[in-house]
Amino acid sequence: MLKVGLTGNIASGKSSVADVWKMRGAFVIDADRLARRAVEPETAALRAIVAEWGTGVLNEDGTLDRAALREIVFRDASAKRRLEEIVHPEVERLRSEELRSASARGEPLVVADIPLLFEVGLDHEFDVVVLVDAPEEVRRQRLERDRGMPPDVAKRMIDAQMPAEQKRGRADLLILNSGSRDDLASRAREVWDEITRRTRAAGHG
Repeated sequence: MLKVGLTGNIASGKSSVADVWKMRGAFVIDADRLARRAVEPETAALRAIVAEWGTGVLNEDGTLDRAALREIVFRDASAKRRLEEIVHPEVERLRSEELRSASARGEPLVVADIPLLFEVGLDHEFDVVVLVDAPEEVRRQRLERDRGMPPDVAKRMIDAQMPAEQKRGRADLLILNSGSRDDLASRAREVWDEITRRTRAAGHG
């Protein structure tokens, strides 16, 4: 089974690339979905979060208030590190479960969509690492326009991640997303074709 790590900084277009690949038949493990599962009500991770920051980070129904927690951790680097210490191990456990299941099913190729792949040192666990990137100013504009973020919040979220320039040299394949949606989809298909060629060459499919 060929393991592909898909990553990219916030508002780079990584999720759009994953969607294109899903249409091509890719089996994608989504880190954001796993992160939501990790902090569902009654989980150990959610209990640890409440113990750390109180019930003010919960919605009325007992689910995690992501906006409230985000406001805390993006203003405080130590809080961000603490949250990662709570959530990342559980996300990694869930991802490992899905990878084992995919291998047992005989999947020839699995894509793990991991926003912080380089930050948490997971790049060496994958056969191919694909980075989706866009200029910082373009990403900031997308956060403000598409997600309604105030400029200061958008800047904090971008600054909290490893600069994309540091990631480019560590990625095997690069998808630049500074043009139109059609341009991105076209490049995503090109890279997918390259990945499937590598899968066949490795004897996985």
